[in-house]
Amino acid sequence: MHTTVNDTIIALATPSGVGAISVIRLSGEDAIKIVSQFFKSVRKNKSLLDQKTHTVHLGHIIENERIIDEVLVSVFKNPNSYTGENVVEISCHGSVFIQQEIIQLFLRKGCRMADNGEFTMRAFLNGKMDLSQAEAVADVIASNSEASHQMAIQQMRGGITNELKELRGQLLDFAALIELELDFSGEDVEFADRTKFNALVDKISSVLKRLIDSFAFGNAMKNGIPVAIIGEPNVGKSTLLNALLNEEKAIVSDIAGTTRDAIEDELIIDGVAFRFIDTAGIRETEDVVESIGIQKAYEKADNAQLVIYLFDTSKKEKREKIQEELAIVQQRFEHKRLLVIANKIDSLSEAEIEALKNTIPDALLLSAKQKIGVDTLKNELTSLVNKGALSNNETIVTNSRHFEALNNALESINSVANGIELGISSDLFAIDIRECLRHLGNITGEYDVDKDILGHIFSNFCIGK
Repeated sequence: MHTTVNDTIIALATPSGVGAISVIRLSGEDAIKIVSQFFKSVRKNKSLLDQKTHTVHLGHIIENERIIDEVLVSVFKNPNSYTGENVVEISCHGSVFIQQEIIQLFLRKGCRMADNGEFTMRAFLNGKMDLSQAEAVADVIASNSEASHQMAIQQMRGGITNELKELRGQLLDFAALIELELDFSGEDVEFADRTKFNALVDKISSVLKRLIDSFAFGNAMKNGIPVAIIGEPNVGKSTLLNALLNEEKAIVSDIAGTTRDAIEDELIIDGVAFRFIDTAGIRETEDVVESIGIQKAYEKADNAQLVIYLFDTSKKEKREKIQEELAIVQQRFEHKRLLVIANKIDSLSEAEIEALKNTIPDALLLSAKQKIGVDTLKNELTSLVNKGALSNNETIVTNSRHFEALNNALESINSVANGIELGISSDLFAIDIRECLRHLGNITGEYDVDKDILGHIFSNFCIGK
């Protein structure tokens, strides 16, 4: 990542390759000046340098009397632009040749290629957005479901910043009073009201815990909620995966132990992304390869947020043992959301179905092969996901860097609370107050953020953003 921000950068802002149009973006003090040298408006004697900000102009990009392309040029003057600098966006025809001709022209005339995320990094450095909002830009681009998009938009609009701004401001005020007490330590005076300070510390701790607790949900919603499908061999796990995905993703066979490795695919249901994992059948076996697959099945289930336990209702002896087996599964996954499914009900009589309902009332009755009950399963899956936080527009943490900073801030504020309770000297817990403020400031970039950290953050962006 370049550290120079005084030069003019250029990049393709639309996906590379052939398309109807392409957009080439420039940003920097000389962006308008550089483009104006090679832009000829359809209106004669019209210079880009004289145009107002947020205007669009039709004309041609010309080099030495050679017309490269007819284009639309959008002008954004500082500070009223995405980066806070002079910005020019050139909409040209989507030929790869034309794209490269225009980019190479301006590279020869003083521009340099932008690094990944450099436009957004300049927006952060120029105060157009804080660091958490800048990171949310990448999440908006990468969002693949309604839920992940909604969380990214909420963050880009300053979700976590607004959540912490008031509390951080109040903590800063108290920190200043504590520091003032230290200046008058010899006179034994207290400027900070300890009762109000205790209340503020409790409030900050509560908010931090709520945000930290939201990370597990937010991270899963962002990356897809992992759902492991487990059960004995030949109960229809692969058939169920195929029915959910509406395609032949997994191999289906009457031979027990066909699935020996986990098969994963993603499905969006009601705006929420689920990552379904078809695992190897769980049974006693002497087959070394199959044993490895079974061990992986347990590992996948342990790491999943939702576990679907599937059993075969077509065999009477299995139905008689299911309660015993189910008790073992429930004990193993007692801390998971467990969904029990009775498969192959198309082979049962009405009387047998009623008996099954009475035996295991919480089981979802389904036929993966005939796709009976699959829609009911989808509805059940979405009902298990708490979307209330999304609909209420609550702040949900999805960024691991924020999660780490919040945990560090909570540790510092807990040290402050312990110091107050033990009645230790103000100069000792003043250190923890400053540490808490530093960790909170690192989320939004209000404290100086290491250049290597900035480089890592923005290197995950696409070029041109």
